[in-house]
Amino acid sequence: MRTDYLRVSVTNRCNLRCIYCHPLGDFDLIDHREALQLEEIRRIVGLFTQCGIKKVRLTGGEPLLRNDIVRIVNTLSSIAGIKDLSITTNGAFLEPLASELKAAGLQRVNISIDTMNRGTYERMTGFDMLPKVMDGISKALEVGLSPVKINSVIVKGLNDSQKQIRALAEMSIRLPVAVRFVEYYPTNKNTKPACDYVPNREVKKIIEHKFGPLDGISIKNGYGPAVYFKIKNSAGAIGFINGRSSMFCHECNRLRLTSDGKVKPCLYSTNQYDLKELLRNDAGDQKILRLLRSILREKGTYTKLNSPVEEFSMQSIGG
Repeated sequence: MRTDYLRVSVTNRCNLRCIYCHPLGDFDLIDHREALQLEEIRRIVGLFTQCGIKKVRLTGGEPLLRNDIVRIVNTLSSIAGIKDLSITTNGAFLEPLASELKAAGLQRVNISIDTMNRGTYERMTGFDMLPKVMDGISKALEVGLSPVKINSVIVKGLNDSQKQIRALAEMSIRLPVAVRFVEYYPTNKNTKPACDYVPNREVKKIIEHKFGPLDGISIKNGYGPAVYFKIKNSAGAIGFINGRSSMFCHECNRLRLTSDGKVKPCLYSTNQYDLKELLRNDAGDQKILRLLRSILREKGTYTKLNSPVEEFSMQSIGG
């Protein structure tokens, strides 16, 4: 699999406290001065395009907390090698920014919603923001961000009831969105334990019991490891990302750049490479390119079965 996709975390700050991401809050936030600045992000992404990167996704934390996020989008969209520019957000600040982001060159958006129940949303995220998130979805569709994908993590005892799963799936019937169920994977001792994982095969059964058999469909553009289906006569699609019950390391085409400038060749690897240190010590492009090409060669050696993973927080690496 050719590595052509870079996930860029532009901040590890977030306005929510999701139980599977950083439930303890802001104890490990990096100083603003330690975060990559706009020109540093531009230079790194530009060099990565010389190594074959064509797709960039902006992540966090919550990327829309960056007060220069529109400028970041505009800057990256102007890089000749970038063919696909997207963002992952919790959606709380999307409604007022969607038009500007689209005009700046953003093509598509992923929005995290784990439940359509307002009370459960607050229990899972720490805040009552679901109405604002729904406004963000509406605005994203209105301005033409496409596709709009909804990411839903199902956690046992919180949002795994038949009613809640069906409500999420029903969104794909009435809206042209892809609702994707992502199997929960704990990353450190402060998040929910592994036993709270709900296999997607159980989620699929609940959906089919209500809406009938799902028809498999093929969606290629920018959809990563998800397997897609469609409820009959629906406007959108249902996706399943089975990262816990199956392994798709051989299909992985992505690298991750943390908000403080470190590249991780694999989510499960302890290895990371500090590009910010090189930039701030005036390293030349050729030196950085040699490191990037070395990282790309290394990436192909990892799977989640052979990588000595350490605990980490998802907000620090952008998922």
